[in-house]
Amino acid sequence: MKVKNWYNAQELADLNLVSLPNTKAGVINRSKKSNWVTRKRSGRGGGLEYAFESLPEDAQNEIHIKVAKQVAKQQAREAKDNQPKQADEPKQANYLPEVLWKGWKDATAKQKQKATEQVGNCFAVDDLINTGMGTVQAIEQVADDTGVSKGSLKRWYYKVRNFERSDWLPILIGNYHKSKKRQADFTPEAWEAFKADYLRLEKPQMGTCYERLLVLAKEHNWEVPSLSSIKRKLEREVPKTQQVLLREGERALADMYPTLVRSVEAIEALEWINGDGYQHNVFVRWHNGEIVRPKTWLWQDVRTRKILAYRTDLSENSDTIRLALMDVVSKYGIPRKLTIDNTRAAANKWMTGGVKNRYRFKVKEDDPMGIIPLLGIELFWTSVQFGKGHGQAKPIERAFSHGGLGETVDKHPLLAGHHAGANVLDKPDNYHGGKDGVSYEDFIAALEQGIELWNNREKRDTEICQGVYSFNQVFERDYAQATVRRATTEQMRLLMLMSEAVTLKHNGTFSLSCGGKVFGQKNRYEATDLIGTSHKKVVVKFDPQRLHDTVWVYSLDGRFLAEAICTEKVAFGDKATGREHDKARKQYVKANKAMAKAQQAMGIKELAELMPEAEEDIAPMPSITEIMVADGNTMRKQTVEAEADSANEFDDDFVRAMAMITKERNDE
Repeated sequence: MKVKNWYNAQELADLNLVSLPNTKAGVINRSKKSNWVTRKRSGRGGGLEYAFESLPEDAQNEIHIKVAKQVAKQQAREAKDNQPKQADEPKQANYLPEVLWKGWKDATAKQKQKATEQVGNCFAVDDLINTGMGTVQAIEQVADDTGVSKGSLKRWYYKVRNFERSDWLPILIGNYHKSKKRQADFTPEAWEAFKADYLRLEKPQMGTCYERLLVLAKEHNWEVPSLSSIKRKLEREVPKTQQVLLREGERALADMYPTLVRSVEAIEALEWINGDGYQHNVFVRWHNGEIVRPKTWLWQDVRTRKILAYRTDLSENSDTIRLALMDVVSKYGIPRKLTIDNTRAAANKWMTGGVKNRYRFKVKEDDPMGIIPLLGIELFWTSVQFGKGHGQAKPIERAFSHGGLGETVDKHPLLAGHHAGANVLDKPDNYHGGKDGVSYEDFIAALEQGIELWNNREKRDTEICQGVYSFNQVFERDYAQATVRRATTEQMRLLMLMSEAVTLKHNGTFSLSCGGKVFGQKNRYEATDLIGTSHKKVVVKFDPQRLHDTVWVYSLDGRFLAEAICTEKVAFGDKATGREHDKARKQYVKANKAMAKAQQAMGIKELAELMPEAEEDIAPMPSITEIMVADGNTMRKQTVEAEADSANEFDDDFVRAMAMITKERNDE
């Protein structure tokens, strides 16, 4: 790009020069009045072109400055792409262009912008000089037109004029990119000691590590700079990713990696759903009078993000998951794909049995087919990274974060005064520690209203809502155009009933464990049609709230076999009661174990320390002692009876007996 020798009227008008009109007609009128040198324009359209040298001097200077600035911007863009246009024959042979451009690469964006403005002014000065204008006059002209200081412009131009114009841009960067400060002295051993102390998973504070370093430096005569210098050195030499890995672990490093943004444009409404459980931060008085924090299982449409169905209970269990899925199927239809976590409740065999990549519980060949595969739903597990679940893989997680159900449900006016807080550091002033709870009816009402508010909130910033619509609006729109599978009566029975694999006796009887035990006895059932059958293990489907009514027996591959009636109603009549009874029993045992432990104020080890050390056992002295006395070639037995009350008396009697024996021998 350079100054042309000929311009047409439109080109001069487009330059927006101060000294010329800004319209084509105005330029033509000025040319006629000033008698500019013209020629016919070649090519299509015809018209006239005006000689650059015939234009007013002010217009020529403005054109030089504008073209110079455009050249500077173009050169800056080429430098940004690391493709600066080099001169074929540099004016000065004692410099290497690649060395100059290395400084450009290391400069900041602000420095590059400033250098681009400076080089444009230098180009304008050089263009005016090339027209025959003197250097001082050219500098003054450009300075007056741009408002730049004449001294600064002169300094910039004299700095670059001996170099090729294509290399002026990095020269004006100068040495600003280089650090002018000398780095503080730091003994290498001290630096390594600081890194070993600071870069560890316990995440010690930098100030504490620095204090320990000063103690070591005094002992080993190390040179240690200030704490701020160490901080800059750490940021300069140890990348942030390595600091996170060494201080926070692999999971924290993985979280720094950009998330995979998946498009849901190709998914139909209800084609893919995902679910998870949410622990409410509110105290509720349950049916049994217990104060609890309920847990709700929710199913959400992946495409539109609408919460389709939910069920709440004391805990996340297979019943709530199954019944919530039943609500989805009965109201909207059967989804084709489903994503859940690999938790104990969600991945239980009654929901996911038969799925080959089920990694929960022991997978057996005779496991019954789960409800999800029986409905023809393709199951996907969320990923597990570095020993923890990857919550970003499920859209439902967004409903549990800030501004989600914690706001619309847990902080509902109906639940005021019973909020538990999101964590131990976030407790309201009226927190009572679960001493009381809101009624179950009020909680359910708040749950319904909160989820409705969540679904109806407009201007959702998602791919489908586009910052305009609500989850409800886009679901209603897309669901009307989707291909939906409706459930049959038998499929609805699968969702309404729970299952349990049992061993079938030869007389057609079996017992169910789901109702718990009362005095060690279970509910016993009888199916007369299965007496003498070859089936040894069967699947029994039942209504968990009516365990004393009729149950249905299926084969392991899902074929209906017979009905069975309850003949011994000894256990609980519904599964929930059995589960609550089992929970109460475990709590009872746990509480008594704690009280029993409190009774033992002294531990067994403390007791052992108080026990006296064992002493050597001293053999007692017999009352009669036999002494063998040599009598010639034979041995004679002498009996001595101990009658002394003390050890000294016994010794005296013994001496007298020995004296008598000696006397008898001498007499013989």
